[in-house]
Amino acid sequence: MTVRPALNPQLDRTRVMAILRSAVATGLPAVARALAAGGVTCLEVTLTTGGALDALARIREELGSAVAVGAGTVMTLADLHDAVAAGAEFLVAPVVEPEVIRAAADLGIPCYPGAWTPTEVATAWRAGAAAVKLFPACTGGPAYLRQLRAPLPDIPLVAVGGVDLAEAADYLAAGALAVGVGSPLLRGADLADDDPDALDALTGRARALLETVRPAARAGKGDL
Repeated sequence: MTVRPALNPQLDRTRVMAILRSAVATGLPAVARALAAGGVTCLEVTLTTGGALDALARIREELGSAVAVGAGTVMTLADLHDAVAAGAEFLVAPVVEPEVIRAAADLGIPCYPGAWTPTEVATAWRAGAAAVKLFPACTGGPAYLRQLRAPLPDIPLVAVGGVDLAEAADYLAAGALAVGVGSPLLRGADLADDDPDALDALTGRARALLETVRPAARAGKGDL
């Protein structure tokens, strides 16, 4: 019997997952430090980024246990094993791959697979997902998430894909467990060559995002 892993506490506490996707990974450790300084402590490094696994391992080493670092775009069992070997503390995918979800659960690693329809959401949950990534969330917006939550109230959803900073609280108010935010949060800081101004601005956006979602997160805590 598959035992469902618990949510990463950093995600459960902050309700924000930062998505670190870039053309190259060289700037991601500095981005991770800036995000952590702003209080965003759940970080996804996507495997579509060149050098992602090396960056993931370095971020884990630099930031320690206060920050949860996971791998995104984990599509196969080979991806899973590579990510775990690099130190990934959670796995994210854009699709539902039951064998990957079950393998992660067997290892005690939270997996957040991407789903859109009620059937996909339920399939991911039955396979052992810690929560289900509603992707791409912007296609239906908070209203669609609210409709999904009505018949599936016990399945936690993380809204990801086209989520703007200004909309994050709306998704939580609609019943999302959390939001995943990428380019609207990073705004090119990953390519800024450790520019202090760009990184300071990123830290400021991280703080502002947490302030935005905090009231909605508190209001919805008992429903999830």
